[in-house]
Amino acid sequence: MLPLRHALIALALASLPAVADSAPAAAPHLVLPIACQPGRTCEVQNYVDRDPGPGARDWRCGPRTYQAHTGVDIRLPSLAVQRAGVDVLAAASGTVSRQRDGVADISIRAAGAPSVAGQECGNGIVISHGDGWETQYCHLAKGSLKVKAGDRVAAGQPIARVGLSGNTEYPHLHLTVRHAGQLIDPFAPDTPTACDPKAPVAGLWTPAAAAQLPYQTGAVLNAGFADRAATNDDVEGGGLATPTAASPALLAYVRAIDLLAGDLVRITLVAPDGATLVDSRGPPLDHDKAQWLVFAGKKRPAAGWPRGVYRARYEVTRAGAVVLVRAFNLTL
Repeated sequence: MLPLRHALIALALASLPAVADSAPAAAPHLVLPIACQPGRTCEVQNYVDRDPGPGARDWRCGPRTYQAHTGVDIRLPSLAVQRAGVDVLAAASGTVSRQRDGVADISIRAAGAPSVAGQECGNGIVISHGDGWETQYCHLAKGSLKVKAGDRVAAGQPIARVGLSGNTEYPHLHLTVRHAGQLIDPFAPDTPTACDPKAPVAGLWTPAAAAQLPYQTGAVLNAGFADRAATNDDVEGGGLATPTAASPALLAYVRAIDLLAGDLVRITLVAPDGATLVDSRGPPLDHDKAQWLVFAGKKRPAAGWPRGVYRARYEVTRAGAVVLVRAFNLTL
């Protein structure tokens, strides 16, 4: 997987150790640490890297991570959503041991972005849960922290908002779990090997959180209609106008994450009378894609767009099987 760059996390902590082979006793039970709905209003972008060597493998032996990644990244669908405000929640009850605020919310790829050396976590919070356990929350929005060192917090309590601070280029929460300074993978703390393709989604999560975090090999982050060709900046900023009957063009767009080399991506667009307006099929992907935006559509016919429901379908085929589908409609 070619990663979108973001933090190798540091918040006044020592060099990061290897992932533990098993979780010690008295581990905390973690709730979902962000106020969103995975699969609808947020997605897991990256897991902990379980490969001890130069390669990268997630806890299910898949590619949804990158070299030396130390936590779980839960990504918002756009900067527009982030700016509207999404709470970060304490994953378990405990005491705030450290926090940092004041780091600017700006993508590291933005022109003139300041250096984040020594502040890769950006604005962050560390919560101690007792018996050497702690959770760390990174890339928080500047000025959004609701707690300070010494405060007691309850599981699920809002502690800040998702931001774009530190070494990141998209809005997300990076959650790291440690015990006695040793990195713990919350999805598979008891896996005795580097990864296990059959490991259940349980780990340190509460049953409710585990049910919200099924392992997926790819996901749709954004889908919709536009009246012109879309760019990633358009999608991030929420600047795409919804087409009308007078629009010069009608396009369906989808931005997906964690697609694999060889995947086949298809978009179809069907008119209100059932006629297929577009059936776009791209060549096999030439390499893994951390994110991949595609769109397809047509220019307005001379008689204008007929009124009714336009139906779009996006699908990804992998090794002969459809592994990802998103259907969405527009009424004109």
